[in-house]
Amino acid sequence: MVVSLLLRRTLLAGALCFGLTVAAQPAKRPLKFEDLQRMKDVRDPEVSPDGKSIAYVVSQVDVKADKSNSHIWMVDADGSNDRQVTFSQDSESAPKWSPDGKFLSFTSGRPGPAKGSQVWVMARQGGEAYQLTDIKGRLQGYEWSPDAKKLAVIVGDPDPDGEPAGPGAPPKTPKPIVIDRYKFKQDVQGYLLSGRHSYLYLFDVATKKLERVTTQTKWDEAAPSWSPDGTRIAFLSNRNPDPDRDPVSQLFVVEARAGATEKQVAAQAGRGRSGVEWSPDGKLLAFTEPDEKKWGAYNMDHLLVVPADGSSAPRRLKALDAMDRSVNSPRFSADGQSVDVLMTDDMSVYPVRAKVDGSSAERLMAKPVVISGPSSAGGTTAVLTGGDTKATEIHVLSGGALRQVTHQNDALMAELDLGGTEEVKAISKDGTEVHSLLTYPVGYVKGTKVPLLLRIHGGPNGQDQHQFSAERQFFAAHGYAVLAVNYRGSAGRGQKYSRAIAADWGHYEVDDLIASVNQVIKMGVADPDKLGVGGWSYGGILTDYIIATDTRFKAATSGAGTAFTVSFYGTDQYIIQYDYEIGPPWTAKGWDAYVKLSYPFLHADRIKTPTLFLGGERDFNVPIQGSQQMYQALRSLGIDTQLIIYPNEFHGIGRPSYRKDMMERYLAWYDKYILGKTAPAPKAEPSPASGAQTAGR
Repeated sequence: MVVSLLLRRTLLAGALCFGLTVAAQPAKRPLKFEDLQRMKDVRDPEVSPDGKSIAYVVSQVDVKADKSNSHIWMVDADGSNDRQVTFSQDSESAPKWSPDGKFLSFTSGRPGPAKGSQVWVMARQGGEAYQLTDIKGRLQGYEWSPDAKKLAVIVGDPDPDGEPAGPGAPPKTPKPIVIDRYKFKQDVQGYLLSGRHSYLYLFDVATKKLERVTTQTKWDEAAPSWSPDGTRIAFLSNRNPDPDRDPVSQLFVVEARAGATEKQVAAQAGRGRSGVEWSPDGKLLAFTEPDEKKWGAYNMDHLLVVPADGSSAPRRLKALDAMDRSVNSPRFSADGQSVDVLMTDDMSVYPVRAKVDGSSAERLMAKPVVISGPSSAGGTTAVLTGGDTKATEIHVLSGGALRQVTHQNDALMAELDLGGTEEVKAISKDGTEVHSLLTYPVGYVKGTKVPLLLRIHGGPNGQDQHQFSAERQFFAAHGYAVLAVNYRGSAGRGQKYSRAIAADWGHYEVDDLIASVNQVIKMGVADPDKLGVGGWSYGGILTDYIIATDTRFKAATSGAGTAFTVSFYGTDQYIIQYDYEIGPPWTAKGWDAYVKLSYPFLHADRIKTPTLFLGGERDFNVPIQGSQQMYQALRSLGIDTQLIIYPNEFHGIGRPSYRKDMMERYLAWYDKYILGKTAPAPKAEPSPASGAQTAGR
């Protein structure tokens, strides 16, 4: 009895202590928009040659300056000694280690002896960085030679009219813009003019001498990659008679000296540095090959290998091809017998190891996981990864296991009460299985019906995946469930699934989206009388298709969408897609297709949903005219609508205050028409701004 009494007292005391401990912990709270501005964007990990350190970039919003700043950080591979190493008022990016491990380089437009973006170098131990290059043109990329004595750099011809007038001189009168190219527009870049190109150069670190490697003058060059012995450089260049009409590059190899003659080793190659990799013995090149231009909007990159001397044709790795998924970022194993790639697969991205002889391919991690930005050296592999409720951080990957080494957002994430996310499967009208991610509102009580927002990704050839989504969590913090559907046309489900919507936009995607919404209603989660929809780019296009098809949605937000599709022919950057996927509008087949694809605009009288339209004033990707046309149609029909134009912004809205304005307008619009709230929307103050390019529609 005495023992029993003592036991009860001990348990009670322990319970009280436990209760006090729990009570002392700060209560978690829903996410606010200000938290998104506090969140740090961690990217571009680069492992040092000895595998002991990882350099990386951290970007964060400066609210007062109304811009984002990026700086270089460094952390030991065991997660210790994490520190910032650049501190200028200007941003720094593209960190790279010299192959001897003594120096860390980066690019920056900070003030220095030479203007514009240049390569800067600092000692590994830290200290003041100094400007290495003095390039009179547009620095577009660089790579250290294996002996650390040279850089391979890609430099674009300078703008002949780009030099500012001297002190006190009147501003120069802009010259007329002369267009003579098939594809003449690109978002952010603006008008694409003939006569200016980007070339491969060698920069001598000791003498600061800059020399052209190749001698041709008609084509652009990109993505240099040094051979292991430093004697050769592989690079990409589109040497087709009209590169605008046939945008796929070829792969070349050239001796690493001025005035050398390059040799083509592959007729089709990928787009970017991640697509070209040398084997350790310098005998093979691994690279990615895109689909033909007819399927460019639904592209799947395939892995190929080719002898670096061009002695035989490139070949695909059969076992990897059989997986029917897009791959990127090839890296040879240390023994050269296999190639590691990242595979995009049904809401996940994970590493796969494929034998060079094509006999087998092995998944190295289990789903769900999203991996990006791999960097390997000295036996250490660093990657970026996070999760549905975890911000992206740098992890070291070893034996299929992940170990977190940076903690830039851990303190913030610990404060937040976030909505849980689960996978949802639905059956579309024709029997196709469709996969989605459903994020529940914060504090959701099982069995209750809540307002649902269908938020549609762009591309269309992207995917909603298992990584932290600020947008989904923002709405979840305000009481909404959020559904993100990987409709047909999305990546990650194979070639047939992606290509299903070619020249037939707004058909299968709408079927898939509606089926998925109906599934969440059937689950008892979504209130069928409180539905909203929205998206940006192709997500905005699909929003217009949805509200012209289904009148159940009480509110919509459509960003950077189209309207009368034929009116975009020649006014946006997608001329190749129009000509090769849909067909020219002057043919009967082509005209009928454009009319069919324009049904939200041509049948705007079917739309009953109050809709907020938005876009960037200088968007060349999906010009603001699409939002203007749809706005005018609904305004003419007496449907509640509003048009928001962000001054000087491109396809991606980059200015932080505008992004805040946009999210607040989304929420106010949904709250008003779905929940009946009458809180006023924010008022944006027009001001000069810059934007960031977003790939795809």
